Amino acid sequence: MSRIGKREIPIPTGIKISQEGTFFTVTGPKGSLKKSFRDDITITIGEKAVSLKAKRNDKFSKSLWGTYAAHIKNMIKGVQEPYQKKLILEGVGFKSEVAGKEMKFALGFSHPVIVPIPEGITAAAEKNNITITGIDKELVGSFAAGIRALKKAEPYKGKGMRYEGEVVRRKQGKKTA
Repeated sequence: MSRIGKREIPIPTGIKISQEGTFFTVTGPKGSLKKSFRDDITITIGEKAVSLKAKRNDKFSKSLWGTYAAHIKNMIKGVQEPYQKKLILEGVGFKSEVAGKEMKFALGFSHPVIVPIPEGITAAAEKNNITITGIDKELVGSFAAGIRALKKAEPYKGKGMRYEGEVVRRKQGKKTA
């Protein structure tokens, strides 16, 4: 039994939820999110809450039960207030800037790295702080992870990109005799 899936998900005021076939739509003041769910889980939309129930009693349905409940909670929270990830770029000569629908990075390579910003995400770069904002939690997280993967923080000097609040474990390096 899923502890998360058993609980009803409250619908805040100002949020509209609808379901057409396998597509589940949440609309709020910040925008609208649409997601497709498998029919292994029955989603019931009430006046004040959304409830989920597994159709079958197998392992796969039970695993989807809690996952779908978490997805719906994230969609409801996202249309109320956007999700935000912050990245910090450390290192001499490392730069980041937003130019239109692209992010340009100078990461110590012989060429600039250009990353297109996906639809539904806003990115801002001030000095060496990058802020990624959007209503879709999955899209914000995957875009931030993709940017971080361009130049991860290395353990000897700490140069590279890291999340705000992330602690990079430092190594000692070579000792001189």
